[in-house]
Amino acid sequence: MPVRLLFVCLGNICRSPAAEAVFQHLAEEAGLASRFTVDSAGTGGWHVGDQADRRMRAAASARGIAVTSRARQVAADDFERFDHIFAMDADNLRALRALAPPAGAHKLRLFRDLDPEAPGEDVPDPYTGGPEDFDEVLDIVTRTGRALLAELTARRDA
Repeated sequence: MPVRLLFVCLGNICRSPAAEAVFQHLAEEAGLASRFTVDSAGTGGWHVGDQADRRMRAAASARGIAVTSRARQVAADDFERFDHIFAMDADNLRALRALAPPAGAHKLRLFRDLDPEAPGEDVPDPYTGGPEDFDEVLDIVTRTGRALLAELTARRDA
């Protein structure tokens, strides 16, 4: 059975769809895509049904990564459906903890806890920034996604 991962930010149009697409891309490159089910969501619902921000799609496309998901809001059954739920920042982690049933709280983690360069920091929200901010987010989610893939692969192979 595949390991099911959910990446969560505020509106599900910048950071979490980038993390979803990058992780899927990394898993495919490693020949491990069948071992994972990957999705993303937002704690807020105002972008439900929208594509990811065009600037994020363009920045990812320039790296050969397609961001194709549509925004959705975190649902109660996500805490049952997913094995790991990664918040892009501390505010979204708090929001997820408030939503999580007691049996689902252990699945929550700050995404950048795995970042070898800046563990425990937030993935910055690029929404109000320029192109360099979207590139920075892609650098962060790629680096952290590699670490996550290595951790999950090692754990599963052990």
